[in-house]
Amino acid sequence: MKRSCILFVFVLFFSVGKISAQVKDTIFYMNGTIIAAKIIDTLLNAVTYKDPADSTKNVNLEDQAIFAVKYAKGAMKYYYTQDTLSGNWFTRDEMWYFVQGERDARKGFRSPGAFWGGVLTGIGGGCTGALWGPAVPFAFMGASEITKIRIRHKTVSNPYLLDHDAYILGYQREAVFKRRMASLKGGGIGLVIGFSAFFLYLDKGKFPWQK
Repeated sequence: MKRSCILFVFVLFFSVGKISAQVKDTIFYMNGTIIAAKIIDTLLNAVTYKDPADSTKNVNLEDQAIFAVKYAKGAMKYYYTQDTLSGNWFTRDEMWYFVQGERDARKGFRSPGAFWGGVLTGIGGGCTGALWGPAVPFAFMGASEITKIRIRHKTVSNPYLLDHDAYILGYQREAVFKRRMASLKGGGIGLVIGFSAFFLYLDKGKFPWQK
């Protein structure tokens, strides 16, 4: 009986220790990323935490990159504060909605039209063989940014967020960036194809299907 009690206490102590080791703090980045990790230091205007992917490494994060930290015991510390002199125009709540908009757009927004439009205009510009050829896909990229961003409900993590202008602004900002990158990527691919076609065939007045 005594041996059984000792064994029970040992197992209970080991289990509690294992559970407490798994308890982590939560770090909310300004870009919307959420990381669960153990914070080990908050000095020198930075937060240092254990890398969740490699416990032998530490990650140092500057205060400006952090919105808030929720500690495992439940305490919440906000790093973001409204300060118009430093460019922080939003209130804390507005910034949180803005960050969520960026996060949802980063995860769910796609712009295949911008990519394929970039490919086609890149091919067209490259086929001219002219130095101004790259200007064609760049012009398309500029034009594509004028098009209104459409927020698809399936990319929104919570429909309630659409009631807040700050969320929509954050979503649109990230969506415009992703559309620009898709256009640039497509334009680069198109230019390679277009210039290759020009130097291999068009400049010689001979097409692949001609003998």
